[in-house]
Amino acid sequence: MRTRRQDYRAAARWLVALAFAGFALVSCAPGKTSAKSKAKGDDIILGFSQIGAESAWRNCNTKSVQDAAAASGIQLLFENAEQKQENQIKAIRSFIAYQVDVIAFVPIVSDGWDNVLREARDAGIPVLVTDRKITTADETLFAGFIGTDSDREGIEAAQFLEDKFRARRPLPPSRASSRPRVGPVRVVELSGTEGSSAATGRARGFRSILGADKDFEIVRSESGDFLRSKGYEIMLKLLDEVPHIDALFSHNDGMTLGALDAMRERGIVPGQDIVIVSIDAEQAAIDALKAGEVNCVIECNPKTGPSIMDLTRKLACGQPIPRLLHVEERVFSEGDPNLDEIPPRGY
Repeated sequence: MRTRRQDYRAAARWLVALAFAGFALVSCAPGKTSAKSKAKGDDIILGFSQIGAESAWRNCNTKSVQDAAAASGIQLLFENAEQKQENQIKAIRSFIAYQVDVIAFVPIVSDGWDNVLREARDAGIPVLVTDRKITTADETLFAGFIGTDSDREGIEAAQFLEDKFRARRPLPPSRASSRPRVGPVRVVELSGTEGSSAATGRARGFRSILGADKDFEIVRSESGDFLRSKGYEIMLKLLDEVPHIDALFSHNDGMTLGALDAMRERGIVPGQDIVIVSIDAEQAAIDALKAGEVNCVIECNPKTGPSIMDLTRKLACGQPIPRLLHVEERVFSEGDPNLDEIPPRGY
């Protein structure tokens, strides 16, 4: 005999079919869909909230999720939050109303999710956090996380700069003087969206290495929101206001590409006059690395779609998943004889 919740769920899924162009939705009542069928992806609905389309990296991440859902037979309800947390919260609430099997989302910022995640838990819908982490008073509000290790990315950036500058001290002359300079390496930082776990982790990892290193000084740090346009604007300002910039640590390739435009505009040779470390490994950044305009690129792997679908199947079947999964990532740096063998990045 069907329960009232099962009848409601069936009705809600019928509404989803009308709203999302005729998905063939079937009730999840026991006996209608077996656990074996669920494990294959049959009749699973995943609600996915993406933060936006701010970069080639983000677009690749979205495509990975969409392609993996199609390949696995998981029905995907996709919402673009356009860089606004309130839009993500609205999307998650709509997924709850539609009675999806699993909710996954990329949190634009770390805080402010507890209330809507309690609503999901009360509705019996497991939540998967991906790409960026959240801060919550109750860790049971979400099932697990899959994505990048932002702290490790910041550590890798700092370690590259240590190796790079310790191999070439004393510092070369500044543009204002022909005399070699002494003193700490002067680093500026283009950070990502304030309050995002990616920006917080990358900054924290970077400072865990260089913060106590007397040979380095982080002279300025400004948020560029992971946007190329802001990377350009902020780098122009930094070039005007900060004397003797030795190195740039940029939290993503979009801002880095904007910073390169600003440097060229001011007659500065990127990669030589200013050492540049960037994160993401978009094709444009790898091309700049090969051209000598960027010195180190740290990969942030956007192709998490297949893993998200695997975790979604398990959650839909009521199976446990790991609390924390970090994707595999590489570091590409100048001097590597195999740079020309890097396959096309796809983003």
